[in-house]
Amino acid sequence: MRILAIDFGEKRCGLAVTDKLQIIATPLEAIPTANLLAYLENYAQKESLSAIVIGKPLHLDNTQTDIIPTIQRFIQRIKAKFPHIPIYWVDERFTSKMAVQAMIQAGSKKKQRQKKENLDKISASLILQTFLEQKNNGASLELA
Repeated sequence: MRILAIDFGEKRCGLAVTDKLQIIATPLEAIPTANLLAYLENYAQKESLSAIVIGKPLHLDNTQTDIIPTIQRFIQRIKAKFPHIPIYWVDERFTSKMAVQAMIQAGSKKKQRQKKENLDKISASLILQTFLEQKNNGASLELA
């Protein structure tokens, strides 16, 4: 079973997924937010999901950003479609900056780094990697 991560955005969402052993987080796709629920339904028909992880956008002082209520409404829609799949929050602060750094270290050209879709996918994989590390280290996981 795989774990899927979402870097939620108002226009587009980045997605990442683990391998079946839940060891490695890999960027999957960036898709329009309007198509996300249909995409998840289709994906879940092909692959078994043990959990969904969603980035929780917080300010530096730990207060919630303005998009949190939108994400919470979307989470309710996911829960209605997939009541058996747990959904977890993961702090996503700094993932965009880390994604840019990862792309630079991987030798990505500036043009590749400017494509928001690439940043969204890599951000989702960083969110997922954070979740896997927390899970493996016995940290408490925040259910959405």
